[in-house]
Amino acid sequence: MKKSKLKEMTIAEASDYFDEHDIFEFEDVKEVADVKFKLHKKKYVGLDMGLFNKIKSKARKLHKSEDLLIKEWLTEKVG
Repeated sequence: MKKSKLKEMTIAEASDYFDEHDIFEFEDVKEVADVKFKLHKKKYVGLDMGLFNKIKSKARKLHKSEDLLIKEWLTEKVG
């Protein structure tokens, strides 16, 4: 078995590599037995594209994502 050496690869390079190799060829790779996480449900709402474009522009100026900006505004409004 080989020792893995970290190397930065693009997704395409990694895909090509693992078409020819198996992850378990490396001795320091272990299978993860049990992973637990909690998903938070989200509700998506429709916005007029004109309004969304204004929000998108404002978010860009504030260096935030549109989602984050809308969430902040709604949280301020409803508490």
